[in-house]
Amino acid sequence: MKTWFLGFLAAFIFLVTGCNTARVNWESRVGNYTYDQAVLELGPPDKSAKLTDGAIVAEWLTYRGSRGSSYFYSPSPYYFSPYYEPPTPDRFLRLTFDPEGRLRAWQRVAK
Repeated sequence: MKTWFLGFLAAFIFLVTGCNTARVNWESRVGNYTYDQAVLELGPPDKSAKLTDGAIVAEWLTYRGSRGSSYFYSPSPYYFSPYYEPPTPDRFLRLTFDPEGRLRAWQRVAK
């Protein structure tokens, strides 16, 4: 009984801590987070551009949206009603770095 309880407790702790994803506080990273750290943490950006002043604007895809769908829903065997699910946008994290490579600004973008 004691072994079963310890196994259950270990599985529960693993499940709870494994599902807890901490949200990043980007505001606290402004001024001290670098482009190199972002690439190491998030991987290469999906899009990036270097501005004339030397700043870098980079975007990382954080959520792939749906393209929408249509199908028939049947609440009973004799009745079918059309159902349309609208598309949802892709979501991106846009980080702007100053010419020295430090984070200047951040925002979440939906396209």
